[in-house]
Amino acid sequence: QVHLVESGGGLVQAGGSLRLSCVASGRGITIYNMGWFRQAPGKEREFVAGISRNGGGTTYFTNSVKGRFTISRDNAKNTVSLQMNSLKPEDTAVYYCAADRSSTWYGSYSSVRTYDYWGQGTQVTVSS
Repeated sequence: QVHLVESGGGLVQAGGSLRLSCVASGRGITIYNMGWFRQAPGKEREFVAGISRNGGGTTYFTNSVKGRFTISRDNAKNTVSLQMNSLKPEDTAVYYCAADRSSTWYGSYSSVRTYDYWGQGTQVTVSS
């Protein structure tokens, strides 16, 4: 059982940066694979980035954010972060963090159905 709360969203101009944080409570985050997803109005929730449990040695990114976004974790602070650089208007969405304990995460990390726990989301708006 883990509770997730995102923060760090806001309004930024195209080309700017934001850093999102996901803070967990209730149980230590170390044992969870973590993901960031986003959802724009009228669109399905889509995978953005993922990081494996424990030391976070494996990360994944959707193609549209590769080279611009980084994901990291700080288990001591029960926090997973998403650093977003060179933001584009198409990055505008509500961003959610999610946690998973499955043993098959490496084959299903990009699926919403993989994750058991979700935060409430934080709005990111990128203006042109």
